[in-house]
Amino acid sequence: LSVALRCFVFIVLSYLQIFRAVLRVPSEQGRHKAFSTCLPHLAVISMFASTAVVAYLKPPSISSPSLDLLVTVLYSVVPPAVNPLIYTMRNQELK
Repeated sequence: LSVALRCFVFIVLSYLQIFRAVLRVPSEQGRHKAFSTCLPHLAVISMFASTAVVAYLKPPSISSPSLDLLVTVLYSVVPPAVNPLIYTMRNQELK
């Protein structure tokens, strides 16, 4: 839990630094490009972290096999599957 919390805090602090740097970009188009690159990645990381927290920290009293399966799929299958899709769309935008 300590290692996971440290990683999460490091990711949040890193993104805060990135957002501060992006907000200093003088052109609106440059800020838009930077945010359109960062936000999908942040969404995938957030989905992974939140579902992993639910999977490992939920009380056993609300445990059910179908809920466990859903949460497991959300944090182990969806982020790796969505990541290439996001970057493919981004690369097509750049072309």
